[in-house]
Amino acid sequence: MDNASRPRMLTLFLSVLKISAFTFGGGYVIVPLMRKRFSEELGWIEQDEMLDMIAIGQSAPGPIAVNTSILLGYRLMGIRGALVSVLGTAIPPLVVLTLISLIYEAFISNKIVATFMAAMRAGVAAVIADVVWTMAGNIAKKKKPAPIALMAAAFVAVYFFKAPIVLVLLACGLLGFLVSGVASRKEAAR
Repeated sequence: MDNASRPRMLTLFLSVLKISAFTFGGGYVIVPLMRKRFSEELGWIEQDEMLDMIAIGQSAPGPIAVNTSILLGYRLMGIRGALVSVLGTAIPPLVVLTLISLIYEAFISNKIVATFMAAMRAGVAAVIADVVWTMAGNIAKKKKPAPIALMAAAFVAVYFFKAPIVLVLLACGLLGFLVSGVASRKEAAR
């Protein structure tokens, strides 16, 4: 990595602040923008590693955007990076929620605001579909049967059998750990 593309604290802070300030819909909307900014535009982190961070951020307790920003900041600049990144991610929603709480009654009954929020749901759904499509595509591109089967089984369990997501995440994590362990042993035996 040359000097121009090295991670800088101010760039990290301003990037996550901007992404957090101008996105609506939660972590599933912020995550693809983080991937684009830090993997594609800045080149600070590989796309596969960013997708791994997203998966970990999603499976950890708490908001996915905050979890992913902590992982990203820590990976790039250690503890200070994690603190700066989570601060940049948390400031915009805190400010907006504080302002909304001050004018909640007028805000909630406003027809224009209600229409705007309903219209935004369609955009949020499209972004979430893009994240699912991208992550599934990256898994399928590797052409490894275990992750593909695990992804399909998780979908079937949740969608058709209404399995609790927490149990599905725990089962996937355990199976992923076991499959990785078996693969590591095979590599070491070679």
